[in-house]
Amino acid sequence: MKKYLKLLRVEQWVKNIFVFVPLFFSGNIKNLHLLTESVFAFIIFSLVASVVYILNDYNDIEADRQHPEKKERPLASGAISKSQAIVILIGLVILDIALILFSQFYFDLNLWKFAAIIGFYFVMNIAYTFKLKHVPIIDIFIIAIGFVLRVLAGGYITGIFISQWAILLTFILALILAIGKRRGELINAQVSGKTRKALDGYNVQFADIALSISVTLTIVCYLMFTLSPEVQEKFHPRVFYTVIFVVFALLRYLQQTLVYNRTESPTKIIYKDRYIQITLLLWVITFLIQIYFK
Repeated sequence: MKKYLKLLRVEQWVKNIFVFVPLFFSGNIKNLHLLTESVFAFIIFSLVASVVYILNDYNDIEADRQHPEKKERPLASGAISKSQAIVILIGLVILDIALILFSQFYFDLNLWKFAAIIGFYFVMNIAYTFKLKHVPIIDIFIIAIGFVLRVLAGGYITGIFISQWAILLTFILALILAIGKRRGELINAQVSGKTRKALDGYNVQFADIALSISVTLTIVCYLMFTLSPEVQEKFHPRVFYTVIFVVFALLRYLQQTLVYNRTESPTKIIYKDRYIQITLLLWVITFLIQIYFK
């Protein structure tokens, strides 16, 4: 069972928590009906993401066998055969379509926008897997757009309005993680002496500059978000102080990236770094209090 969960990259499903962003910030997290819809969105998005991961591993099997860490993946290591992977992939696609149709019937909603987001995410990542991940800059933009699509999916399935701030901040934050991942891959390539086409057009100096720009832009945008009249009216003027958590988390991430070079898989930071975990928890609790316990 462990090898199949590894094939699906279940640990990466944490990224799909972004589908709950519209529900949480709208103040409707206690609405059981909307919460159920968001959970369905999370499951559907997670399954389609696993399909993309399997396609990616299948396409990169030979390159992964030369990688110090990726060689342990089920397909690269031979723990799961190519034919088994294809059967699982087809099964996930069928299950995803069935869940969307079931959601349409069960929630009695017009889910064409949600289905379009899922379809666009799938097609975009197929293009990424077979071609666009080898095109510098475009590759990291596709990763960032993927996070924005998660937020949009959560909004469309629940019918909750998504602000421009949510889209902008999600995109920039995801861009930081994507750049950090590329930087980590560059560091590993320098150590092992092996590189791959996906890193063409990047070097460590460029990644450092791009990270600095993106982090600065995130802090400025978040500061403007907390000071905007509609946000201060919706929450409380004290929301401004949550900037402290954002700045600390970003600086900690930069420390992990620039000092310790632990950034090839950004999700590992969420699972392992206690400082960032505590900071994110405090940030969530602060907004929880502002929204639900005024």
